[in-house]
Amino acid sequence: MKHFDKQAKDWDNNPMKVERAEIFAKEIIEYIKPKPSDNALEFGCGTGLLSYQLKDAFETITLADNSEGMIQVLQDKIKNLSLTNFKPLLVDLLEDNLDIGKFNAIYSLMTLHHIHDLNKVSNIFHSLLETDGYLCIADLVKEDGSFHKEHSEFDGHNGFDKNELSNILTRNGFKIEYYNISYIIEKELEGEIRKYPLFLIICKKI
Repeated sequence: MKHFDKQAKDWDNNPMKVERAEIFAKEIIEYIKPKPSDNALEFGCGTGLLSYQLKDAFETITLADNSEGMIQVLQDKIKNLSLTNFKPLLVDLLEDNLDIGKFNAIYSLMTLHHIHDLNKVSNIFHSLLETDGYLCIADLVKEDGSFHKEHSEFDGHNGFDKNELSNILTRNGFKIEYYNISYIIEKELEGEIRKYPLFLIICKKI
């Protein structure tokens, strides 16, 4: 968590992070077609880049993260940009049993691979969604472990295999409706450019 606290202040200065948020937001809106009265939850919101791109698509957006640094930057952004429908929440949804209501959509961008217990988090998503609500997950396609090579403290998943993740979500009450490779992150590692595809999977609570 300290890693994200330290990165928070400069997070939005990376044009790649802004670009990928724009691309995933557009794809989410095109598929789920939210109604103006719908409420959304961003899980692992960071500084709210994805929600900022979705700010006009939902009546309210609850932005949850357990990094104090990220939430502080987000709160400053909400104030400076007068984002009246944003509700920031410093919370660990896997540990804190909070009554935060139900949502028509839950989405996350590059968060899931940091979560150890995928069954637990899928179950939490299911409990927080209205029936027929959408879960939208954007994350890394399974990779060889080099993506986090420079972060020695990383102990999450090296991306996800489509079938393995689909099976976990299906077991926890979701119907897979959509899968697409939507973005490629390029990183220079040891003098060569490596490409890391990101997917968007959208499923519905049944």
